[in-house]
Amino acid sequence: MRKYFLLLAILISVKTSAQKIYGTVFNEKGDLLPYSSITIKGTTIGASANNRAKFAFNVTPGIYVLVCQHIGYTTLEKKVVINSQDEEAIFILAQQKLVMKEVVIKSNGEDPAYQIIREAIKKRTYYFKQVNQFTCDLYAKDMIKLRHLPTKIFGKKIPDADRQEMMLDTMGMGIIYLSESVGKVAIQQPDKFKMQVISSRVSGSSGFGFSFPTFISLYQNTVTIFAEQLNPRGFISPIADRAIRFYKFKFLGSFWENGKEINSIRVTPRRNYEPLFSGIINITENDWRIHSFDLSLTKKSQLEIIDTLQITQFHVPVNDEVWRVKNQLLHFNFNKLGIDAVGNFVNVYSNYNVAPNFGKGYFERVIIKYDTNVNKKSKAYWDSIRPVPLEREEIKDYLVKDSLFERQKDSAVSKTAIDSLKKKQGKIKVTDAFWAGINRTHYSKTNTYTWGVNSVLKNLEYNTAEGLAVNISGYYEKNLLKRTKKLSVMPNIRYGFNNAHLNAWTDVTLRSRDLDADTKIRQNEWAFSAGKRVSQFNKQSPITPLVNSISTLLYGDNFMKTYENYFVAAGFTKQYESGVRFNVKTLYEDRISLNNTTNFTVFKKDSINITPNYPYEKISSQFTRYQAVIVSVDLSFKPGQQYIQFPYRKISIGSKYPTFSLNYTKGINGILGSDVNFDKWKFSIANDNNFKLWGTLKYNIGMGGFLNNKSVFIQDYQHFNGNRSTLAAEYLNSFQLSSYYANSTISSLYALAHVEHHFNGLLTNKIPYFNQLNWNLVAGSNTFYVDAHSNHVELFFGLENILKIFRVDFIAAFEDGGRRRTSAISIGFGGLLGGSINKVVNTNKTNGF
Repeated sequence: MRKYFLLLAILISVKTSAQKIYGTVFNEKGDLLPYSSITIKGTTIGASANNRAKFAFNVTPGIYVLVCQHIGYTTLEKKVVINSQDEEAIFILAQQKLVMKEVVIKSNGEDPAYQIIREAIKKRTYYFKQVNQFTCDLYAKDMIKLRHLPTKIFGKKIPDADRQEMMLDTMGMGIIYLSESVGKVAIQQPDKFKMQVISSRVSGSSGFGFSFPTFISLYQNTVTIFAEQLNPRGFISPIADRAIRFYKFKFLGSFWENGKEINSIRVTPRRNYEPLFSGIINITENDWRIHSFDLSLTKKSQLEIIDTLQITQFHVPVNDEVWRVKNQLLHFNFNKLGIDAVGNFVNVYSNYNVAPNFGKGYFERVIIKYDTNVNKKSKAYWDSIRPVPLEREEIKDYLVKDSLFERQKDSAVSKTAIDSLKKKQGKIKVTDAFWAGINRTHYSKTNTYTWGVNSVLKNLEYNTAEGLAVNISGYYEKNLLKRTKKLSVMPNIRYGFNNAHLNAWTDVTLRSRDLDADTKIRQNEWAFSAGKRVSQFNKQSPITPLVNSISTLLYGDNFMKTYENYFVAAGFTKQYESGVRFNVKTLYEDRISLNNTTNFTVFKKDSINITPNYPYEKISSQFTRYQAVIVSVDLSFKPGQQYIQFPYRKISIGSKYPTFSLNYTKGINGILGSDVNFDKWKFSIANDNNFKLWGTLKYNIGMGGFLNNKSVFIQDYQHFNGNRSTLAAEYLNSFQLSSYYANSTISSLYALAHVEHHFNGLLTNKIPYFNQLNWNLVAGSNTFYVDAHSNHVELFFGLENILKIFRVDFIAAFEDGGRRRTSAISIGFGGLLGGSINKVVNTNKTNGF
């Protein structure tokens, strides 16, 4: 009984020791002042008002002085006494009256704002490095809301079921994403970062809502906001070292706060289509630090994806010397293709410690770690810790979506739910296999798996060896051993109508799934393949079937050279948390030549261009059947890998360092009748380096050769990925104007390099009218060298981000010491969306054996 009384006493004490201060912020006209900052004086504890200008936060009994701030309005203090009841505090802020102090106007008529900015620039590096390390608490609330969703996009109707799932009203309006998170952040100069996510919630989901925290500091020369996709160059700070070259400044006056004079300055870009801010920045007198700012970016600031972005920050003193960010608001607008959306990302920072004691090894590879129970906190918990009150529509969004999610979760394994999921998929239509493909999930309490058949028509191809070739492929995937393993089976059937050859093979992979997030990543994969297939002589498959089909039919250019093979292959891959990746593959092939069986072209005169179905530039006749046993070992290392650790898995977020790769391949003679005997190696270094305003440099540099070339057939030569099509081949791994096989080699040493620089708006943003297109310059070179008679250099420059998708290059190539010269125009995918398309296209290509 005594235990129960003790528990009751604790509950009572908790309830009575956590009261709430709440209120609303108005201006003198009675208008709301949303996202005002409210802070307990002398601390960094406080709240942010929401979009309805309401605020609330919990405190223990005591006497508090609240400080309310809003840019453009006079700061107001109010004493609040907390006993056993919640207390309301209404703030009415007066318009800030700026005083034009006496200033010395220079003979050239320069505005006094410039001298203030010069002083702030002098102090920029000091304030950026002032605090070597610190910790703070962080609360974040992210909300994205649709104001309109059209019924169709690109002529395709948005299903009513999708609109209902997003819970939009009849006008296509409603919240589509709402999340809150609480975390503890630790930072150490120059680049150490760690965050512990204590709690997180997403409306209508059990997911993890915390995006990578956005720390926006104008004390950096260039400011990155969200991800590099908004602008890989970053945006130039109004107090950057060369800010006066980029901005115009106007002194608006000064105001006083807690005995400190603060200068208010309007910031305006000197030129449009530069990565520059517009708005107001407030800088303290004498010590020249940032007090607050309200800045915006638009399309004229080279802003990508979204249309406008407004950033508001308030800084407060942590001690007598150090000021830190207290509140931050990011408000953005998106309006494209009839989709109108807005978003508000609110961050509230508190409890700064600028002298923490980080133990040895505190900063590790895991930079964001989610607690095991991160998404299991109650509604009462969130109501007690939230420093930004929910708005009416946000309360409704949580209530409706969370209730629906709980009902669906509780009945997820019920027969009714399973039947509902099966019904939602609809009936299988045989016609889907021809164009759309079939993708199904078999739902079951104990035996859930997915399977499908890929589109037949989309995988048709034409070549001179098989004529019209049809490819039928499918997949089957299932989680095994309590979801710790994933099995994938991919059967393939290929039939050539002209040579009447049937090929069939199957790929099987078994991947591990790390479900224990507290152990180091040691993912592994077993892969097995067997059957009979058609392969390109260059196993990196530099020519896609679609490109080859078009070039053959329209021009008679049958660049793709293929052969058949019975094969068995096995591979093992292991990946470590350190960034090391190890792969070993073994292959047996019984290689059979394929000769041309048709010379059909759309225009009969083009059939004269058709060449034999083997690399005729390198070998004089078709090869005879032989066998090969090959073992290949790959080792790659990308140091500095960083991870986000969720409760049951880790994901890599990459590294700033290059990837080092080493390959060794052995052709083994005598085993299973193998006729090959060779040893070859290759070493490469690849990376992307973002130089902010100066653009992004990408490179892939390598060298290699044959240590032993006693018996090497054309399939096992070192091939340089050429291209003879107007459609660009894979950037950084191909030579756009080189032959596919003319330079293939078994030399003891060769070298290659791919280097390209993406200017990301540099230079092109200086050209009037043209800068409005937001097309970006790209330039570089691709080269390889074997010897004096086998070498290739190509120089290129072009434009990318055309319609956000395309890239066009002019290329000049020099071979054989410059004795042969060619030039051409190349079209490919590049830019904001095109870069992603390019990755998908190249990821789907066949690599390896």
